Amino acid sequence: MAARRIRFGIDTGGTFTDVVALDEDSGQLVTTKTPSTPADPADGFMAGIDKVLGILGIPVAEAGQVLTAVSHGTTVATNQLLEGKVEALGFITSEGYEFILEIARQSVPDGYGNSYFWVKPDRIVPAHLVKAVGGRLDYTGAEVRPFDEAGAVRIARWFRDRRIDTIGVCLLHSYADPRHEQRMRDILRTEHPDAVVSISADVLREYREYERSMTTLVDAAVKPKVARYVGSIKNRLAAVTAGADGRTIPFYVMKSNGGVLSADEVVHQPITTVLSGPAAGALGAAMIAQHAGFTHVLTCDGGGTSTDVSVVMNGEPTLTTEGAVGVYPSKIPMIDVVTVGAGGGSIAWISPEGALKVGPKSAGADPGPLCYGKGGSDVTITDAHLLLGRIPPHLLGGEIGLHAGAARSGIESLAAKLDVSVEACANGVLEISAWNQANALRQITVKRGLDVRDFTLTTFGGSGSLLLCRLIDILGLAGVLVPPNPGNVSAFGLLTVDVKNDYVQTTVARHAELDAAEVAGGFAHLTERAASALRREGFPDAEHRYVRTADLRYFGQAFEVRVPVADEALMPAQLDAVAMAFHDAHRALYGYDFRTDPSQQVEWVNLRVSGIGPIQRPELRRYPSLDGDVSRARTGTRPVCFDGATYVQTPLYWRPDLSPDDVIDGPAVVEDFGSTAPLHPGFTARLDDFGNLVITRTIIARTEDAR
Repeated sequence: MAARRIRFGIDTGGTFTDVVALDEDSGQLVTTKTPSTPADPADGFMAGIDKVLGILGIPVAEAGQVLTAVSHGTTVATNQLLEGKVEALGFITSEGYEFILEIARQSVPDGYGNSYFWVKPDRIVPAHLVKAVGGRLDYTGAEVRPFDEAGAVRIARWFRDRRIDTIGVCLLHSYADPRHEQRMRDILRTEHPDAVVSISADVLREYREYERSMTTLVDAAVKPKVARYVGSIKNRLAAVTAGADGRTIPFYVMKSNGGVLSADEVVHQPITTVLSGPAAGALGAAMIAQHAGFTHVLTCDGGGTSTDVSVVMNGEPTLTTEGAVGVYPSKIPMIDVVTVGAGGGSIAWISPEGALKVGPKSAGADPGPLCYGKGGSDVTITDAHLLLGRIPPHLLGGEIGLHAGAARSGIESLAAKLDVSVEACANGVLEISAWNQANALRQITVKRGLDVRDFTLTTFGGSGSLLLCRLIDILGLAGVLVPPNPGNVSAFGLLTVDVKNDYVQTTVARHAELDAAEVAGGFAHLTERAASALRREGFPDAEHRYVRTADLRYFGQAFEVRVPVADEALMPAQLDAVAMAFHDAHRALYGYDFRTDPSQQVEWVNLRVSGIGPIQRPELRRYPSLDGDVSRARTGTRPVCFDGATYVQTPLYWRPDLSPDDVIDGPAVVEDFGSTAPLHPGFTARLDDFGNLVITRTIIARTEDAR
């Protein structure tokens, strides 16, 4: 009998590590969860592999014979930046630009009207660790002043003598010609061999020196920690899977752009992992929703620490290069994800003004919510759900027991301070959380010119489906789709992702003056860089796929719109088609365009190429229909409070026992191994052919609920 071929997707979250394994021959999917281990996330990672091997009946000693690849989503880089743990970071820039980080951009959160007392956050590099080197290129890459070799040596030795071992380098106009930056890196290697160095020519070949500097510095800041983490997992994985033939199991890490990269490559571009986990979830949800017939969806990924939301248009998550991690702008291609502190572990607290607040601080996995019984002292969203009966008295199918008494005691104390009942306090915590999630969904739709009512919401993650009925009412949604095994959608998404690398080159020129041969040459150069990277990843040329895009704007505008560029020979007619696509995209985004106004010229800014190496995707199979009697899945009843005042005996259903066309009317609670979907009165859930729960409102909501 031939050896089995098993591929893993492992997503490490703040509370749980989610694992999905695909049998590449039979198409069987195995899903499970294991508690995350914040002290060393690699422990939870390896525990997840051991657990799945046990479910499949495969001895750990035989892992090397069956594993074909492991793809991993991680929050290591994200958490480091969100927690502000950036230390001993140096910056080298061009002479005369020493204060570029202080000048930054004239942007104030929420506008000036709400920010009278706003203070600029601390710079990622303090002024005394910024050094300037002589030499200058112009915007075409031509040398205006030669590079100051002697000055560069002094700077390298200065950082060496002060034990500043992480350094970012961004020199003016290096996007046009990297030679000065490359020479600075060579001198650092010679004079300060212990330094970890990032240069902007490798990180972001794009103009706008502030964003390029910040992106390079973020890359440098996370590089040591990401390298240690990825190296640790790679070594531990190799120890488990090593075979007599010396075969190495491919180990991929999820990138923010919707692709994966081998562990060996990702340590050279760690900034690409800053939205690793949320990106995988958006991709997995997009594939599941598209199979179910929904191409325009909103994704809502609820975890233990936060909730991540994104938009899927025509089956693909939208991308942006205007993202940020915390207060640090990162101008790399990433799936457009908005994060809000509304996860299961988000803490409820009272503001100095006496108002109830929820998040963004989280109890995380350790100590976790009060009901975990691990020493937590703060009321969390999970505690409120438990008190109201919305979730069972255990997690992971009974593996983790919950302490309802601890949750009630904490909420009683909070309720006393607010002078409300315990149930009203718990309901208030959940109501605030629902509005926090709804506002995040409006941010990625209404604020981008999209009507939220045109989308179906897809909820997943351990806590993602707990508030879906309130979100339908608050946002006026047509319905909600809850995928099978919703707690593991991000890990499933890791199995759907191709290897992908992005390359950009700034080429500013007005459309009327564009040289088609020059544009074609620019794309050819970027394509060759992408091809080289794919070859290093082991993909033969015949399997390579490339996606070309360009950033265009109207002359005088400050920001660009990205449009596709057809994969064909670029002649003037093809360039004109790109300009027309820009007019269309501009109208879709902003409601107007200038295609009939010759005085408003179109300007090309950046050329982009994405190189893609395809990986086998799992097939989504149809579920068999049974007898239509939903009672087969009913497991009993539990008192549940839906209105913040009254408990009602509510039927419970075990989701794995449901079959297509089963219908459940609320009130009810649908439970699964890794998640729960409370169905409020007036709502109905139906299981479709692919095992998705499709939830709609069947009774019109009160006006005050839907406003």
